[in-house]
Parts: sequence; structure tokens; C-alpha cells
Amino acid sequence: MSEPIEFYFDFSSPYSYIASEVIDGLAEKYGRKVKWRPMLLGVVFQKTGQPLLVNVPLKGEYSMRDFARSARYHGVPFTFPAKFPLSTVSAARAYYWLHGQDCAKARQLARAAFRAYWVDGRDISDPAVLQDIAAGLGIDGAALAAGIATPEIKERLKIETDTALAKGMCGAPWFVVDNEPFWGADRLPQIEKWLQTGGF
Repeated sequence: MSEPIEFYFDFSSPYSYIASEVIDGLAEKYGRKVKWRPMLLGVVFQKTGQPLLVNVPLKGEYSMRDFARSARYHGVPFTFPAKFPLSTVSAARAYYWLHGQDCAKARQLARAAFRAYWVDGRDISDPAVLQDIAAGLGIDGAALAAGIATPEIKERLKIETDTALAKGMCGAPWFVVDNEPFWGADRLPQIEKWLQTGGF
């Protein structure tokens, strides 16, 4: 089997959410695994000087239309949340805390957090909401709250974000396939072509 696909994302990115619903199935189709890597998109924006897309004149209005259309294209449920953007530090730390114990469960939590925000409009920056999502998956909410506050988990998220930047990440989602970077959910067809052909 070839190398796993690296999938860098931020829970507050609508295109990351859409990609999260597609990438595992796409990878499996071609015998690949996916490494999920939550990071902090705000740090990327600071590095690149990019403004938030929805705040850019003309592009902002277009992007709102494109978010919903892209979700429909991929058959993904989508409702733009009332609170946007929001902090995803706790959700990302929760993923890494759980990943250290159970990789599959961490991915379940990530999917549940994405859907809670991008389908149900829940505020995943609220620790109580995050703990409730975790409890629904049989995860001890109190243990999660303690775990994400540890220096080790805080440092892990920083390292993952720095690593993404070092790999050239300029937006989310960011994929690395056979050392080839792809930016955006709209690059999923290119990723599939790459997997089909072994590169192009």
C-alpha cells in the first residue's frame, strides 16, 4: 500500500468539513489510508496576511453560495452556522488527546464535531458542547476536559500547526498525497486523478 494521505483541516472551515465527509471514502477506493491532522487556520492567516474569505468584497458573497453548492455537489448536509467563525482550539486538542488513546474514536469525534457545527449549528468552541458531543460517543467528558488542558496536548497542536506551515499550507483543507500538496475541497477530483494514475 502506498503512503497515507495527509489531511490538514480546521473545524471552522466549511470546505474542510465538506472534505472530511469525502476523503476517507476516496482514499479507501484506491487502497490508501488518511491521516487526519487538525490545525489552527488562524495561524495560517497571520502568516499569509489573508483576510477571512467571507469578509472579502465580492468573494465573500460568492463564497457563501459556493459553500452550499459544494456541499450539494458532494451530497453532504450543510447549514451555515449563526456563529462564524469560532475558536476551534478545544476541538483540535480534543482530537489529539483522544488520538493518543484510540485513533478510530478520535476520527469519530472529529466527524461528530464537524457535523455538530456545520449541520446543527452548535457552538463547538463551548467546552460544555464539546463534552456533550464526546459523551454521545461514549467518551468521558470530564477526562476530555482535563486532557485538553495538559501542556503535552497544547504543544501537540502547536507542532501540528507549525508542521502544516512548514509543508506550505496556505489554506484549508490541505492535502499531501505522495509529497504533492493540494489545497481545497475543489481539488478532490485532482486527488482522485492522482490516485488513479500514480501522479500527473
